[in-house]
Amino acid sequence: MDLDRLVTDAREGVPRAVARLISLVEDGGVGGDETPLRELAAALAPYTGRARVVGLTGSPGVGKSTTTSALVSALRADDRRVGVLAVDPSSPFSGGALLGDRVRMGEHATDPGVFIRSMATRGHLGGLAAATPQALRVLDAAGCDVILVETVGVGQSEVEVVALADTTVVLLAPGMGDGVQAAKAGILEVADVFVVNKADRDGADATVRELQHMVSLSRREVSGPSWRPPVVRTVAAAGQGIDDLVAALDDHRAWMADHDRLAEGPRRRARAEIEAIALADLRARIRELSGDAALGGLAERVVAGELDPYAAADEVVASVRG
Repeated sequence: MDLDRLVTDAREGVPRAVARLISLVEDGGVGGDETPLRELAAALAPYTGRARVVGLTGSPGVGKSTTTSALVSALRADDRRVGVLAVDPSSPFSGGALLGDRVRMGEHATDPGVFIRSMATRGHLGGLAAATPQALRVLDAAGCDVILVETVGVGQSEVEVVALADTTVVLLAPGMGDGVQAAKAGILEVADVFVVNKADRDGADATVRELQHMVSLSRREVSGPSWRPPVVRTVAAAGQGIDDLVAALDDHRAWMADHDRLAEGPRRRARAEIEAIALADLRARIRELSGDAALGGLAERVVAGELDPYAAADEVVASVRG
């Protein structure tokens, strides 16, 4: 496999090359060998850092895929090259995933300015797939102006997308729970833009008022200016309100630029990626040096009360350091 050739083709917008590179990072290299991933990261590094990343999250059923598809249409009308990473949950029983988002976005399948990739979580928590940061780098290097990342659908604490996105969009729909539930899920702190989708349904006005009220009560930064998340109404299935959503996204980016914060998103992404790679390497070294038998023996001693778990962990860390 010629990585340099794949990277060159991906930078020229060849869909097959982009797809092959994302498959490579998803599979963890050739036959699980991480060496090609290191080479790939080094090859992509000079061409990344330009794309704008927008995360879309919310409870299942609020219309994330439909909104994403409508956003793609609006961004393409403005001649922006768009990448989409749509993350679907993997079954805890079969391990499979439906990967059905491309079906909902079929209207963009023949557009050379759009690349859509569905990714399975493969058991990774937080609403994203473990390979999402590396896949973002591939799409960035491939010349995407905007990358839309659609999460599985957050429950409580599943807000990992905020570490990857420059702007995070939280979608809600009438009848999907009140403002207190939204606060419990942590989305008030996550959102840069709120979207009340399916706004033609009964209860939409009440949902908007609840959100506006809770945003006004939410705790803001005590030092320096802070962004106040707008609440946008949409009916994504009919394309209504999408222009307002695009305007809100652009307003947030302009505000970040005015307050010298455009670098915050890339720094968060890099930090999260470095930490994930380091932790994965440590886990691999622990398994290699300690082995299942050694860990099993430590576990038996903890269960028997001969050792506390902190002391057992110290032994594992000592084996890695040694």
